[in-house]
This record gives sequence, C-alpha cells and structure tokens, in this order.
Amino acid sequence: MYPTSDVVVIGGGIIGSAAAFFLANNPDFDGKVTVIEKDNSYQSSSTTLSAASIRQQFSTPENIKISQFGIEFLRNVGDILALDKINQTESVPDIGLQEKGYLLLASSNGEDILRNNNIVQREHGADINLLTPTQLGDRFPWMNCTDLSLGSLGNTGEGWFDAYSLLQLFRAKNKELGVDYIYDEVIDLKSDCKSVNAVVLKKGSSISGRYFINAAGPQAASVASMAKVPLPVESRKRCVFVFHCRDEIHNCPLVVDNSGVYFRPEGENFICGVSPDAKNDPLSYDYDIDYNLFDETIWPILAHRVPAFESIKQINAWAGHYAYNLLDQNVILGTHPEIDNLYFANGFSGHGLQQAPAVGRALSELIVHSKYRSLDLSIFGFDRIMKNTPVKELNII
Repeated sequence: MYPTSDVVVIGGGIIGSAAAFFLANNPDFDGKVTVIEKDNSYQSSSTTLSAASIRQQFSTPENIKISQFGIEFLRNVGDILALDKINQTESVPDIGLQEKGYLLLASSNGEDILRNNNIVQREHGADINLLTPTQLGDRFPWMNCTDLSLGSLGNTGEGWFDAYSLLQLFRAKNKELGVDYIYDEVIDLKSDCKSVNAVVLKKGSSISGRYFINAAGPQAASVASMAKVPLPVESRKRCVFVFHCRDEIHNCPLVVDNSGVYFRPEGENFICGVSPDAKNDPLSYDYDIDYNLFDETIWPILAHRVPAFESIKQINAWAGHYAYNLLDQNVILGTHPEIDNLYFANGFSGHGLQQAPAVGRALSELIVHSKYRSLDLSIFGFDRIMKNTPVKELNII
C-alpha cells in the first residue's frame, strides 16, 4: 500500500496535471495529491501529440469563457508556474505562445453559422471580427477567396503554443508544491455503495483516497467501467502533417478552411490536418499515419486555398488521439449521480489542452468547496449524458 492520498488523479497529462496544480495551489486545501500516469515519457500522450492551439470561436458561452480564462493563464504562465527555488540565472519559463489568431472560413452554406456565432462571441467579450471576401483578400493576399462568403478572425486571445513545455511546467511546479507523480497503470477501482475507496495499480500496490479524478484521456471509458459507469468516450485517431513551403506566407493565422482542413505556421514550416467524416471515424488506439489522407484529401485543398501550397513538401507527420465524446464532443465534468467522490473530466474531443486551466480550476473548486465558484460549468455535467440532452456546440474542429 502507498500512503493514503486525499486526492488521486488518474492520468498525468495536461488535464490531470492542471487539476493537481489548482488543488495544491488552493489556499483552502491542505491535503495530499497523487497523480498516476502510465507513460512516464509522455510520448503517446494526447497532450504532447496535439496541434496545441487555443481559440475563443465557440458558439457556447461556457466554452468561450473557458478559453478566455485559458488565454490569460497562458499569457501569465511564466509567473503562475514559476518555481520558487529557481536559480537566478535561469530564464523565465516560456511556452512560445503565438497569439496570431484563428481564421475560420465559410462558403455560402456556413455563412449564417459564423454570423450567429459572432453575435454570441462578441456578447461575451471575444475579440472576433467578420471579414468579407474582399477584406480577406486584402489582408491575406496569398489566399484564394473566390469561393468564400465570409471569414471569422480572432484579433486577440487565439493562437498556438508548445504543449510539451506547458506540461513540463505544470509537472515541475506540482512537484514543488508536494504533488506525487507515480508512473504506473490503474487496473481497477475498489468501491462500495456510492464511493470509490482505492485504485489498484498494475505493479501490485494500491492507493486509497477520499476523492478520485478520472483524467485518463482516450482511456477514460476503461477507467469509468471499473466503477461500473458507462462513459460515452472513445479514442479517435488524428494525424498531423508537417510541410514546407518555398514561398513566404506572411501574417498567417491558424486557418480552418470551409472544408474542415486546417493549417498553421510551425517555425519555418506548417502543420495541417483534418477531422474525418463522422461516418468514417472508427475507434482507434494505433499510431499509424495515414499518408493517403494528406496526399488525396488535404494537399489538394491546401493548394486550392493557397496557390503557393501547390509545390509544398511534406516532411514529417505523427498520429495522436482525441478523447471523443460520442454525445456532443464537449467535456463531461463532475461526479456521476451514483458515485459521490469520483470526478470526471473526459471527452474533450480535441479541446482538452486549451481548456485544461479552467477545468483544472473547476475540479479543485468542486472538491474543495463542493460547487463552482469562478465559472459555472454545470452545463457539462453528467446529467446530460444520462438524459441524452447534448450541449450543441457549432464550432467543433
């Protein structure tokens, strides 16, 4: 037996590490936090294999507010996660935040969605502008705008960053705050009546606790099943491709084409990808790269949207996994009605990295205060799963 921990976090990626930080850093919490992570290299982590971006262009007010907290956290992360015992010669932590915006493009079919979403976004303080095809062409002369009806551009509060660096900052700060990281795999949960009592680890030990957090990413449903809770979250593979363009593309935001293909700068190169059609998106745990996806689907769309991309060279690629919520592609957050001390933070469907700060804060408030204090996220509770009432987010990317 490991010593009893007040909170046991199952999953040490960005969600679990953010939850651990906000607990350990909460002045009203003086308990012990233990994080269980099976991959000590994080090579297969959804966090480190993501496209690492943040946006406020959602249609749901709560998602907008989550990202607004997230961008403020990222802007100040060097101060928030700075180590107290840092050597004076060391530089301030940097995650390489590039606040260069998202640009969502629409043809006539999607124009109304962008306009309606923009009303909600601006009502909640998001700095988003709508651009006509002429305005798009003037601002981005490298773009083919002939088949576009509208663009939605985040002027501030959107962009991309280094996911691995952010995760390492969280882990280092957590360890300084007294959080334990144990590299092992949870294979069972011990429970009785309405509570979980302990996690059983693959190497043979177990850890008892008062509260437990399921932050297991694509494996969340497997963890939930140990508590006999059906969780509609599956692992879905997403491929990211890196390409080089000989021509300089100036002032390029993260562009989401009306086809669903996205691309953004990454140093001197670009990364790109696309989510498959919902009918062709099977459960997957492998990391095989679908190069045909780039050659047959993505490249022709890139070349159409940006003529300079006709002569690009694909130079690298990787595959990662989304924790895909089958109901509505939004996070499932909080406890199950029948288990009072197992907290869920699952099913982000590609939004986990950008939503980690706000969700980590929310989990700490639920555990310490038994309610949300900073931002009411009850809309994402487990009740909607049981009642089959999805939260309709119109900006799933």
